[in-house]
Order: sequence, then C-alpha cells, then structure tokens
Amino acid sequence: MAMTGTNDTIRSTRGGALSRALHNPPLIFGFTIIAGMAFAAAALPHLLGLDPLAVDPLHRLKAPSATHLLGTDNFGRDLAARILAGASTSLRLAASVTILAAAIGVAVGILASFSRLLDHVLMRICDGLMAIPAMLLALALTATFGPKFSNLLIALVIVFVPGIARLVRARALALRTETFVEAAVAMGASNLHIMARHIFPNVLSVLAVQVTFIFAETIVIEAALSFLGAGVPPPAPSWGNILYDGKAAITKAPYMVFFASTAIVITVIGLTMVGDGLRDLVDPRMGVRSEPGMAKRLFRLVLPRTSEGER
Repeated sequence: MAMTGTNDTIRSTRGGALSRALHNPPLIFGFTIIAGMAFAAAALPHLLGLDPLAVDPLHRLKAPSATHLLGTDNFGRDLAARILAGASTSLRLAASVTILAAAIGVAVGILASFSRLLDHVLMRICDGLMAIPAMLLALALTATFGPKFSNLLIALVIVFVPGIARLVRARALALRTETFVEAAVAMGASNLHIMARHIFPNVLSVLAVQVTFIFAETIVIEAALSFLGAGVPPPAPSWGNILYDGKAAITKAPYMVFFASTAIVITVIGLTMVGDGLRDLVDPRMGVRSEPGMAKRLFRLVLPRTSEGER
C-alpha cells in the first residue's frame, strides 16, 4: 500500500509539472522557436542544396529573389545558406559551451561548499574572473588563444563557469542545512554520497534556468566576437561574420545586416522565453509571485487573458 501511494504521488507530481508546462505559453513558444531554428539549420541546407561557401562573383550583392531567397553577399555567396550555416555554428557552439560550463561549474560549486580551503581558493578565482565584464574577458582570451572555434569554446567556458559555480555553491550551502541532508550525515553517509544523492539533484532546478540564459548570451558574444574578427574565422559562416561583411556594404545591401541581426534577435528571444518559462515551472513561489516574468508580460500584451487565474 505504501509503495502504491508513493507511485501515485510521483505520477501526480509529474502530471502536474507536465500540465503546467503545456499551459505555459512562453515556454512552448520559445521551445518552438529554438526547435524550428535548429531544424532549419540542420535540414534545410541539405534539402535545398545550399552551399554557404560557393562563391559567384557575377552575382555579388544581389537583392532577394527567387534564385537567392535572401540575396547574396559581397562575394556572391547565397545569404540564406550562410545564415542557416551560421545558425548551426552558433547553436553548436552555444550548446557545447553551456554543457561544459555547467558541468565544470556544478563540480566547482559543490566541492567549494564542502571544503573551506577549496571554497576560499576557488571562489576568489571566480570573483576575479567575474570582476571582468564577460565581453571583455572573452575578447582578451580569444585574442590570446587565437581566432579558432576550439579556442572560442574554451574562452567562453572560462567566462561562464564562475557564475554557475557561485550559484551552485550558494544553493549547495543552503541545502546542507536541510533536514534530509543532516539526516544523511547522522546516518554516516560520506560527503561523496551526499553530493551525488542529495545536493546535485536539488541544484538542477536552479541550473536549468541559468543555462538557458547562458545559451542566449553565448550566441550574442560569439556574434560580437566574430564581428570584431576574434571569433569564428572566415570563410566559415557565422552570424557575426555576416554582420561584419554587411557593414561594408550596408548602403548597397542593407538586407545582409537585417537578416543576420533578425536571426540573432529571434533566437535570443526564444531562449529568453524558454528560460522564463522554466523559471515559472521550478519556482515554488509562482503562486504568490507578484510580478510575472518578461516573457509572460509580453504574452499578456499580445494574447487575451484566458482565465482569472492568469491575471
């Protein structure tokens, strides 16, 4: 009977979380944007036979047409192909940075919460790195390592690890005072067991929200670095490279800057909505929160209120 009651509780909790997710417009809409962008970047170049590196000097800076849906750049390359390839580059880089930074940051944060010596050393390093603006630190690191995809990946991981580590450390320190952790200590559980069994699962909810914003910020920083010549080196397609090329031809081909910047804005908005929606799901105080998130406020401007509870 006890086992049946526990299973019913678990199913009820999962069902409630799924129901809240399905009734969360920012989360659904943001996820749809990101999924659509990822599908377009992965599938459309192959389905349409687009080559982002094919040069055609006779068709330089051609406006959007049936042949080139988004026009061509200053080397005659198809802009639609380059924007889709740039999306693949940005999403692949952002996903890699987010996963690595989260893994390292979680490890650093949890270890720091269990050792005063490690806490003092690791958090002072994190404080020093966080004192430098993210963009300046990324620019300095990529200038030191050189403009290369792998070097850009390492630089951005270094930029984002300190913030995740401090967030996880704060959450882990709070969890160590909880009754279930004190009970595990009283029963003789090792620190490693407590970290893996009790601390790590309970920091994931906070981390899930943070990584979406890191994902979005990585895309913006990569575009800025590529625009400055310190990111993905040409001729590899990147949204920042497209903006850089479009800057020189902005009077003749303003569509280059428009389409590339629009792709960045749409992707970042989608990720922000996903993060805002996840925060609504994992925040237990949502029922009493007085101020809705940014994405929810946006939806309230464009969508009618469906129920009294959403006011």
